[in-house]
Amino acid sequence: MTETELIIKNAKQLICPLESSDGDSELKIIKNGAVACSKGKIVGFGESSELMNNFSSKKVINATGKVVAPGFIDPHTHPIFFGTRENEFELRNLGKSYDEISKAGGGIRFSVRQLRKASKDQLIEHALPHLDRFIQHGTTTIEAKSGYGLSVEDEIKSLEVIQELNRIHAIDLVPTFLGAHEIPDEYRAKRGDYIQLIVKQMIPRVAEKKLAEFCDIFCEDHVFNLEETETILSAAHDAGLKLKIHADQLTFSGGTELAVKMNAVSADHLDHISPKGIEMIKLSHTIPVLLPGAVFFLGLQRYAPARKLIDSGLSVALATDFNPGTCMTEAMPLMMTLGCVYMKMSSSEVWLASTINAAKAISREKNIGIINIDAQADLVIWNIPNYKYLPYHFGVNFVDQVVKKGKIVWKKNY
Repeated sequence: MTETELIIKNAKQLICPLESSDGDSELKIIKNGAVACSKGKIVGFGESSELMNNFSSKKVINATGKVVAPGFIDPHTHPIFFGTRENEFELRNLGKSYDEISKAGGGIRFSVRQLRKASKDQLIEHALPHLDRFIQHGTTTIEAKSGYGLSVEDEIKSLEVIQELNRIHAIDLVPTFLGAHEIPDEYRAKRGDYIQLIVKQMIPRVAEKKLAEFCDIFCEDHVFNLEETETILSAAHDAGLKLKIHADQLTFSGGTELAVKMNAVSADHLDHISPKGIEMIKLSHTIPVLLPGAVFFLGLQRYAPARKLIDSGLSVALATDFNPGTCMTEAMPLMMTLGCVYMKMSSSEVWLASTINAAKAISREKNIGIINIDAQADLVIWNIPNYKYLPYHFGVNFVDQVVKKGKIVWKKNY
């Protein structure tokens, strides 16, 4: 019998997302399941009776009546900001559009002015409670973007904050450079100069200091058009960064088609994706990341066509788009509910979209978002009777315990 550091046993359902031989994702359910963990990895899983015959541990969690699943991966977040924008939320609800608020100096540009005033220590202190809430809602890995600095100094500062948060917090943060999030105030009349600043100074510095794995860009005609997007992403690719695109969110921009052309790891939002974009992305390795929370929070009506994408054979991911302006939530379960209600996804599809498919969107599908031998032991115990219950009973936190790299990092106090 093998001695391990942690065993979770007697789960009513053990949720095992996996990739089939044809590349599709599917959900395997093991009844009365168990998982054994050592040295931060999963070393065994299966039915409890069989696993307990092969593994032992001084630390055993009895998950009777509960669901055990991989920790959620949130593959699109903007967690490095200072100050909040609840005033804009009220303005939108009183009739102002996102575009009107942005043109009046609000939106991203407001957050830029706030972040530039903040020190690294202040940004870290501001981010930590949000990271705690991600964990408390079952998310164990997030993709974390810069994008509220929009100067060489402040983008580097933001990415260094992500680096430090990775060191001091249990959650894993996958860093993304988003210097092309908006045109800052001082470059409104000389946008070409700002693009050159990104290409000639920001990207080389970020790459040299190894501060980001990905480069993202907000591709919309009023922010960065298709030609500008290709210029910036080409420079990022040449510097060794993997690519992501905010594509076809507010209007059709052709961003999805460009994401496929440039072999981007993900194309995110896709609320206005074209039929051609669907045809192209289904023949590519680019993962569609859908953000229903942003549509909901902005009071818009057009959600990404998840049903068409999934029926085309695509592995669709979900994300919160956590940010201070257009989706202020750390809760992936809410995204699952929105995915079911507004995008007609099934319960199994939203679980896959929040685990293995989300891991694909950050190039981590072999290590997280799955329950497999040698996968990272990131696990959540849910106080729910079955996996379909989570998107159904919304607005309530059903997390019982969170295990990160084989260690309990959060436990609900009953």
